[in-house]
Amino acid sequence: MDGTDLITTFGGNPATLMLGQGQLAPSLEACLLGLPEGTHKTFELAPEQGFGERSPDLVQAVSRATLDENSAPDADYKVGDLVDFAAPGGGRFAGVLRELGEESCIFDFNHPLAGQTLKFEVNLISVL
Repeated sequence: MDGTDLITTFGGNPATLMLGQGQLAPSLEACLLGLPEGTHKTFELAPEQGFGERSPDLVQAVSRATLDENSAPDADYKVGDLVDFAAPGGGRFAGVLRELGEESCIFDFNHPLAGQTLKFEVNLISVL
């Protein structure tokens, strides 16, 4: 909503996508359904349509040992850094470092855009 572009193709080559293939979130695809060629429109997406509401349960303490095990040997993390962690089963997840202590750290595992209303602007050039 503050005008910061997260992803844009307006200054370069247009994006091409196939609906129903998972290239866009379902809420974004729903905005496009039925639009005629030549439509230039901006949609406002409530948090639940975008990255969800913020959850206080996703702000969690992580031991300093866990942070050290999951970071580069000489990593010098600072409050506000996005830190990538290994997840059980081989996946990855990330959290924003909120507090850095000697024994534990506080991480916010909410998506950085959770709880925010978003603008989604489209200029539909062609429909095949």
